[in-house]
Amino acid sequence: MNKSLQHLFLTVLLLGIFLSGTLHAGQTLVKGTRTWVSPDYTRIVFDISKQVDYHLFTLQDPDRIVIDVKDANWSSASDRTLEPKGLVKDLRSARKNDTLRLVLDAERGVKPKSFLLKPNDSYGHRLVVDLYPQQNGPAKAVKTVKSSSKYRDVIIAIDAGHGGEDPGAIGKRGTKEKHITLAVARKLAKKINQQKGMKAVLVRDGDYYMKLRQRIKKARELRADLFVSLHADAFTSPNVKGSSVYILSERGASSEAAKWLANKENNADELMGGVELSDKDELLKSVLLDLSQSATIEASADLAQNTLKELKHVGKVHRRHVERAGFAVLKSPDIPSVLIELAFISNHTEEKNLNIRAHLDKMAHAITSGLKRYLRKRPPDNTLFAASNKSRSHTIRQGDTLSGLAQQYHTSSSSLKNVNGLKSDTLRIGQVLIIPAEGS
Repeated sequence: MNKSLQHLFLTVLLLGIFLSGTLHAGQTLVKGTRTWVSPDYTRIVFDISKQVDYHLFTLQDPDRIVIDVKDANWSSASDRTLEPKGLVKDLRSARKNDTLRLVLDAERGVKPKSFLLKPNDSYGHRLVVDLYPQQNGPAKAVKTVKSSSKYRDVIIAIDAGHGGEDPGAIGKRGTKEKHITLAVARKLAKKINQQKGMKAVLVRDGDYYMKLRQRIKKARELRADLFVSLHADAFTSPNVKGSSVYILSERGASSEAAKWLANKENNADELMGGVELSDKDELLKSVLLDLSQSATIEASADLAQNTLKELKHVGKVHRRHVERAGFAVLKSPDIPSVLIELAFISNHTEEKNLNIRAHLDKMAHAITSGLKRYLRKRPPDNTLFAASNKSRSHTIRQGDTLSGLAQQYHTSSSSLKNVNGLKSDTLRIGQVLIIPAEGS
């Protein structure tokens, strides 16, 4: 072969290689990758330019997850890296015809789950792969350590809203709600654990996503007595500001702002690939039915009211009363639950304050004080608060009157009304009243 033919052959070969990796109109671009690690799974996110057709399968020895993406290519060479975290060790790729093959090298024994997400306020189209560790044999029993004290601690589950792929609201300065809620959650947990008879557990303790129902489930697994969900949301107007405290509403939201916020939070499951809440199974129906019990709602309202009183000492409150909305994280059947909007991150001044450690510390202190105020009135059984609190409860029966109960328990009608938040002397059968200590 002469030099001219050799040169022509080499040119054609290089041109073919170039064209095989060249983008064309209508092709899907893979623009980058992100990895999130939670205690339960590892999430790998591929940012893509549009919806795609893909096929996922696994290979063993070594363990690999293979994703074939039809008619796709990397947008640039710099986008092809993946930070090894959690259950994923490396990412490799190759193109064959019009298909981009993505190969994830994983830890041994993983189970993948994948889905596509549509654009939201923060991200465009995404292909998400979740890697779950496979259980080998029966789950190990969790060891319980018995306390030397005869009284148990009050367990308070602290839920830092959003996380991972779900940043929550974002302020004008770029402050992300998920970072603020986690920072306050950790401060709050530290302060609670400094109190005698109280113990905090974090529902989310890292930058990863959790479905709304998973948060409730974890709180129940941790045997929580109280559930506190932290948020710092945004509103359409930058002038709106102040803290708010919510409890579950059985009849819907109590204001237009509450409705807007509730819808935004509840839609997170759909945005993040979760199960739609409208398709209620029998378990969920029973949960919703249990939530109609007045005792849980009344306890939540009392907890919220005490928390709101303390937050008023830190700064402006958005409403001077407890609000009600249909937040999914408040739908625990037997755990008094509140959702606290720490501030509106869409307000310039409040976004600035949310980045000041001293301010977050004050908010954590106020919430802790609110919890203590509540526990002095409504201590769970077998706790130190219950032992040190001489208050009792009385379930209203037919013929009971406020003055009669005051005489029976050696207290006053005004004390009964004050402790229970009553605005009149009217009592209803089945209502549970807290009886203050004698002489109050």
